[in-house]
Amino acid sequence: MDLRYTAEEERFRAELRTWLDDVLPTLPPEPDRNDWPARRVYDTTWQRMLFDAGYAGINWPVEYGGRGASPSQHLIFLEETERVHAPYVGANFVGLLHAGPTLMAEATDEQRARHLPRILRGEEVWCQGFSEPGAGSDLASLHTRAVRDGDHYVVTGQKIWTSHAEVADYCELLVRTDPDAPKHRGITWLIMPMDLPGIEVRPLTTIQGSDEFAELFLDEVRIPVENRVGAENDGWRVAMVTFSFERGTAFVSEMLQSIELLRSLAQIARDTGRDDAGVKRELGHLAAELDALWALTKRNVSQAARTGVPGVGGSVFKLHYSEVRHRLGELSMRVLDRAGLSVADVDGFASGALVYGQIHALSLTIAAGTSQIQRNIVGERVLGLPKER
Repeated sequence: MDLRYTAEEERFRAELRTWLDDVLPTLPPEPDRNDWPARRVYDTTWQRMLFDAGYAGINWPVEYGGRGASPSQHLIFLEETERVHAPYVGANFVGLLHAGPTLMAEATDEQRARHLPRILRGEEVWCQGFSEPGAGSDLASLHTRAVRDGDHYVVTGQKIWTSHAEVADYCELLVRTDPDAPKHRGITWLIMPMDLPGIEVRPLTTIQGSDEFAELFLDEVRIPVENRVGAENDGWRVAMVTFSFERGTAFVSEMLQSIELLRSLAQIARDTGRDDAGVKRELGHLAAELDALWALTKRNVSQAARTGVPGVGGSVFKLHYSEVRHRLGELSMRVLDRAGLSVADVDGFASGALVYGQIHALSLTIAAGTSQIQRNIVGERVLGLPKER
């Protein structure tokens, strides 16, 4: 992929900038970050505005309701929306970035027709029911059981870290349908409506003070068999498609936010006189690594456009990006000094976002596959090393 933008792509950028300049002033004030019912309304309203303007699902194929934009146009869209701090996908990141692409790759025509247009219009919010208290990094050890009963699966079990479950309409759910099969071969991927009887949602409060995660308790929930994506017991393969999006293209906007955070940190270091030679050197190294990750992102997005799913480059990106964010957070705390104790801005500096970013960075070596898992993937699939015993 050519890392430079063409004249046509720059025209697309100018068109998008004009639209953003026109619509952003019309948005209502952003709700409190922990008021998720209000955030759902805010985020889905923005999604509908994108849809009406032809920017929703910008990288989705036209046949699935998207714009069918090129990889470069997709990245320009993310660059420009991040530049002006436009709303992000927010409460429906699972639907737009994980479930939607998985449905495009694996679902039936009926399932695509039922869900993809509603996801794009902001009418459906999804959550992810993958991890369990005893099956996090070793997700294939999950125990949530689904027993076939005629035209339904009867599901019982528990999920954890279920993003936005309290405001979701559907859940991408992994269940065990064959307890006697090897653990990777007895799993099935289901679409679970969140209004079914037997579902209990208990919000969890994170170290950031946010409660976008939840525990999910399932007590004989009856899910129609027609909601299965892929074949029975083939859910691990389908989940690998989901993970490839989660670990690859889904982190693009967050990386652009990291570039903004680094610029802000450099400015604070200059304004406070804390930009000594050592700090400058660390800032320069971080800037170079983020620039390299941005080039890798362009490669991964281009590959996803050709093949339909990101490759193992997503794991390479996720692994190194997590480490870079840790170092950015550690440097931020040293530069901010006592201001690093507050998530609010201090002394007129935009320090709060850096503190919040440092707390968020603590989760990045765990979320979307731990760094240890990513190293295994890179070792086995890129370097050709033998599988871990």
